[in-house]
Amino acid sequence: MAISNNRPCQHINATIVVALVTFSMTSMANDIGTPDAKILGGLYPGKAYSPYAQRSFPSNLYWGETHLHTGLSLDAGLFGNVLGHADAYRLARGEEIKSSSGLPVKLSRPLDWIVITDHSDMMGIATDIQNAAPNVMANPKGKEWAEGFQAGGQKAGEAAFDLITHFAQNKVPEELMEQYSPGSSIYNNVWEDITKTADQFNDPGTFTALIGFEWTSVPKGFNLHRNVVLRDGGEKARQVIPLTTLPPLGTTDPLDLYKWLEDYETKTGGRALALAHNGNLSNGWMFPIDKTYAGGRVNRNYVQLRAKWEPLYEVTQIKGDGETHPFLSPSDEFADYETLDKGNLDLTELKKDDMLQREYAREALKNGLVLEKELGTNPYKFGMVGATDSHTGLSTAEEENYFGKSTSVEPSKERINHPFIESKLGSIQGYELAASGYQAVWAYENTREAIFDAMMRKETYATTGPRMMIRFFGGWEYTEDDLRSRAPAFVGYEKGVPMGGDLRAATSDAPTFMVYALRDPIGANLDRIQIVKGWMDSKGKTHEKVYDVVWSGDRQPDSNGKLPSVGNTVDEEAANWLNTIGASELATVWTDPDFDAEQNAFYYARVIEIPTPRWVLYDRVRFGTDIPKEATLVHQERGYTSPIWYSAN
Repeated sequence: MAISNNRPCQHINATIVVALVTFSMTSMANDIGTPDAKILGGLYPGKAYSPYAQRSFPSNLYWGETHLHTGLSLDAGLFGNVLGHADAYRLARGEEIKSSSGLPVKLSRPLDWIVITDHSDMMGIATDIQNAAPNVMANPKGKEWAEGFQAGGQKAGEAAFDLITHFAQNKVPEELMEQYSPGSSIYNNVWEDITKTADQFNDPGTFTALIGFEWTSVPKGFNLHRNVVLRDGGEKARQVIPLTTLPPLGTTDPLDLYKWLEDYETKTGGRALALAHNGNLSNGWMFPIDKTYAGGRVNRNYVQLRAKWEPLYEVTQIKGDGETHPFLSPSDEFADYETLDKGNLDLTELKKDDMLQREYAREALKNGLVLEKELGTNPYKFGMVGATDSHTGLSTAEEENYFGKSTSVEPSKERINHPFIESKLGSIQGYELAASGYQAVWAYENTREAIFDAMMRKETYATTGPRMMIRFFGGWEYTEDDLRSRAPAFVGYEKGVPMGGDLRAATSDAPTFMVYALRDPIGANLDRIQIVKGWMDSKGKTHEKVYDVVWSGDRQPDSNGKLPSVGNTVDEEAANWLNTIGASELATVWTDPDFDAEQNAFYYARVIEIPTPRWVLYDRVRFGTDIPKEATLVHQERGYTSPIWYSAN
């Protein structure tokens, strides 16, 4: 059983940090119950006696994700996924269902919202392959895929990857493309059913089902996928057909996707956004800095359109963590986390070091500052989101509830040795995949409109799975007294801007940031909170620095400023850990000690948990699986807030 820890938290300026965030009325009374009216006036943040009344800011935290596949996706269906949208919604809202492999599955807690994003290309073919439909069997390649699916196991997996390769290399038989492209009766009926099912499960105030799809641009295996999210219901969504990528109707150029989004809003009067899939399988094409893969240039038109239509970035998911890489951030001790850097999506081209800067979030944020100076707009001014990219229809992101990437590797003793991708050039092993992740949004209410609007404000953050509560504000006047309350968000909004915002004009020598985090109620304690800063100097060169701003226990940085490890309580024999180290909550007000008012910069918070078991360790304990020595057994899960930007102009 986890044991709570009451050890004090250490502030980097040696001041005492007051913990917060449980919203207990008793704690509230203890914090503000002083008879001194002068002090009370400075500390009490509310607008009315009841601190919950007359709030003008988003005070509700809602959990969900924007990247889940059902059996309607061509690859997921061939992997053996027979679950539909109704099944995925039922699991997400808290019901127990059976997976495609027949296993009972349930989330530890319901999600508040979800976007199911089946691949827009060839929707419906997976179901017909599963059922060996006559038109599929009449095509030699279609028959091969159908027979592979019927054989099951490894044969089904091989058939799925063969279809993915044909899709990536634009070699799908022409007659099958015509039968499963927009305009065909099969395709149009599938889209209609998707939108109607979303409307059926959407329950404003209780559970939000946002309509979306994945635009699966993957030219020559370079992963340039975007997920499209609509603010609207089925009535508007059915006025359009999703954009696809394969010819003759499709396109792999994101400029064409931006045109589709604009046309959607013009035609329906609705709202839409796109967010980029994590880019670590794009081989340097996700965040271009001079030319695009489609043959265009990173010019004023490109940066303006990308900034308008892509407000978010998927920083962590099952195919690796996309925050940063050890090659890019060699002084960051937490940079090598769930690193997946072998090549492109189908491993037809291996990774080179010079590709990395155009794949990872932190470097993209830095390059965005450079492009803004050159072209007037920052195309990489994005908020952070996490998702599963699960192809099982199961939105499971917790380590102890890991159901794999596909139905072929749902829980079993043998799945650990099943490669995710394998080619003549190499392989990505199953044990290298991450259980990530989830997305939290600060919103006014649990509705399509409010969730979507929070995403557009970038008032959202990513975690690798734990449901930790995080607030991050930037301004010029925060003080330690602002944390002497169980409801510091009042002053957070009053004095500054939340995550995703832009700092107002400077009113002091350096900006101050208020950050606080509360651990997942059923999860691990917190090790530390860090603030990651990126900036551009007067010569146009970018820099980064990671600051430990608040941490658990009585640790002290060494002479080089390095904070000692929090320790490790993981019991590998039992796949367990104890919360006898770390802190249940951390908070601080931090001032940038290296601020230069002439340099554009961004800041985001990274919250690190104490060490806990990774999913492969649970497999070893539950199944007796023989774990390869290369596999990581213990890790430190984390959360990434959307940045706050400072502009010198």
